[in-house]
Amino acid sequence: MSTDVIITSLFIFSLAAFVGFEVIRRIPKLLHTPLMALTNALSSIALVVSIVILGQGETTYAQVLGFIAVVASSINMVGGFIITDRMLKMFKPRERVVKPAAGSEDGAA
Repeated sequence: MSTDVIITSLFIFSLAAFVGFEVIRRIPKLLHTPLMALTNALSSIALVVSIVILGQGETTYAQVLGFIAVVASSINMVGGFIITDRMLKMFKPRERVVKPAAGSEDGAA
């Protein structure tokens, strides 16, 4: 790889990281759960692609990178689903505990 390709790739990566951070930071809390579900779906696609890359690894270098991609995308996907599940539980109504009437326990009503 030439130096120009590496510099261009690093520039694109840093620009994408900055734009992604700013977009995620400004998301309203109401939209956070649906967007998490979407990113979990994207992580699932990344997992499938990384498994394909691992399976087609022709060199040891490609197999190592494929294995790292499988592990990283698996952690990302499982963690995302756990967080989404916890957030969805926040929207469920809490069960109300019915307190007995004062005096109904001793039969003096």
